[in-house]
Amino acid sequence: MSEKMYRKLPCIKVDGDTFENVLHEVVEEEPIALFVNGRHAMTAMMSPVQLEDFVIGYLFTEQIIKGVDEIESIKIEKNRISVITKNLFKVLGPKKTILSGCGGSTSYIDAEKLPKIKSDFVISIEKINESIRDVLSSDLHRTTGGIHVVALLDTEKVISVSEDIGRHNAVDRVIGYGLRTGIDFSRTFIVSSGRISSEMVRKCLIANIPMIISRSATTTLSVEIAEKTGLTIVGFVRAGKMNIYSRPQRITGMESASGPSSVK
Repeated sequence: MSEKMYRKLPCIKVDGDTFENVLHEVVEEEPIALFVNGRHAMTAMMSPVQLEDFVIGYLFTEQIIKGVDEIESIKIEKNRISVITKNLFKVLGPKKTILSGCGGSTSYIDAEKLPKIKSDFVISIEKINESIRDVLSSDLHRTTGGIHVVALLDTEKVISVSEDIGRHNAVDRVIGYGLRTGIDFSRTFIVSSGRISSEMVRKCLIANIPMIISRSATTTLSVEIAEKTGLTIVGFVRAGKMNIYSRPQRITGMESASGPSSVK
């Protein structure tokens, strides 16, 4: 990634009884204000990279636009993004049906209004393990220890990878890239380095991405929503092990599984 995502800052490194003045890599965090048709839509604290993909993905997953063809222009300046849509009178800030995790101002839940997954996508356990190995071997994560990695994949390749201080920002970026490049989301899945939240699930449902997997945990609300909407959640994918929390039938070899709810 060409954009600089960290700076070396001075610190005192303590190792037992040893003290050393060193420079250490620290991830960038900046406020980015988004304006749509001249009106302030939101301000996000985020890594200042892949901003066009982020804006497209954010506007789409917040249901402000239905596709990139509704955007007239995007102007990116330092700490400010200005978007003009073809519908200048588009009402901003639709109520979110689900929100959890980092940030946001709406908290009520109405899972019945979320879209259902429409896809016959299936994947093997081997491909799930392979995707975790391929995507989450991030040099930036190893260097800074302070970044999340999210990727959009299909069964053949990695489509887009995003790294950010926030998982939700990274999800918006890979969705934005998919919208720009005409990806059929119903044939894709998301890989995340961090916890799967209901907000990430909501974004997948808006885009019709049928599966999200992580080497980390999930939340109860995420699983409850996934079961109702047809999304597959797989967590703790590590060293050949994993927990399948919802819709196991989307994984080959698991078609006859009755689901986690049947476990006694």
